[in-house]
Amino acid sequence: MSKKKEEEVSKVVLGRPSNSLCMGIVGLPNVGKSTLFNILTKLQVPASNFPFCTIEPNEARVSVPDDRYEWLCDFHKPASKVPAALQITDIAGLIRGASKGEGLGNNFLSHIRAVDGIFHVMRIFEDEEVTHVEGAVDPIRDLEIINEELLLKDIEVTTKYRERLEKELNHTKDKKKIADLEIVKKVEAALNERKQVRFLEWKANEIDVLNTLQLLGAKPVVYLINMSEKEYFKKGSKWLPKIKAWIDAHGGEPMVPVCGVFESKLLELGEEAGKKYAEDNKTQTAIPKIIKTGYHALDLIHFFTCGADEVKAWTIRRTTKAPGAAGVIHTDFERGFVCAEVMKYEDFKELKSEAAVKAAGKFKQEGKTYSVVDGDIIFFKANTVGLKK
Repeated sequence: MSKKKEEEVSKVVLGRPSNSLCMGIVGLPNVGKSTLFNILTKLQVPASNFPFCTIEPNEARVSVPDDRYEWLCDFHKPASKVPAALQITDIAGLIRGASKGEGLGNNFLSHIRAVDGIFHVMRIFEDEEVTHVEGAVDPIRDLEIINEELLLKDIEVTTKYRERLEKELNHTKDKKKIADLEIVKKVEAALNERKQVRFLEWKANEIDVLNTLQLLGAKPVVYLINMSEKEYFKKGSKWLPKIKAWIDAHGGEPMVPVCGVFESKLLELGEEAGKKYAEDNKTQTAIPKIIKTGYHALDLIHFFTCGADEVKAWTIRRTTKAPGAAGVIHTDFERGFVCAEVMKYEDFKELKSEAAVKAAGKFKQEGKTYSVVDGDIIFFKANTVGLKK
């Protein structure tokens, strides 16, 4: 798929502002979803860093690990520090038949519809005390179950929408509805062929219809493989190659091995003892990788504003233009945008001051067409005089 097409498809998934995008934890019961969520909750960024935003009990906002942010904080020693963050929602377990209302059924699927990307957790650990809803551990079967349930729900939604359009067209010859009907038929045909819409190429007008449908299969997926400690320490399992082959055959999205038992133990031990336990077993936590992978799966990046008062990472969509990035700070900055004064993080780290960056000719003034790059350090100039409230 071309880069242009990838960006178009991403609009299907990410129709909301970047600061409200969310990854949902999805999987069968007893695969480790709640364990993972509880670990992430304990790492949650204090709510005071995000005014006017309430986090529900089944949601967590965790900081996105970034060495650049840490260095800027060490350098400036600011009064306030605000990292980039990823919002994560814990979603109840799905079972076979959920698309037809089995288990929590429609409730579960509506919760998936409310998020923008999916952490798909699957279990490969054996534990007689933790029953498997399907009777035995088989992650390939589990992958197929969830993949099929989401697909069946998308077929149902698309079919109902097509039938509604056909009914409306019995009473009108609206050109837009006629065009929309053809697009919906194309989507329905793809779904019936067991194709996920996020992997197909779509034109701009087709994306508009896909946004209306809000299909579950439009959401990017990160696969989290919950292993036993023994297998996690030896970095191997008979299931990993099979899971990788299945994922590669179904779009090739990211896969991250993790061990819920190990991650829980690290938190219980505390920083120093946990670090020693990880070193003794020649391994490390997977949580930073999980957070960063989820963040980038949503096509998110961040830029920095920094100084003695505050170092802050501002989350935006990749390819966001300078005025849009300014608007994340304040809507008036976008409306009255004049220019963006930009330094590359690498240049500032090397030269240690704005004056030195300017002297080296590496301090740039960018206009409205500039696409912000991950890690840019930016000061926006805006004319807000006379703007209507």
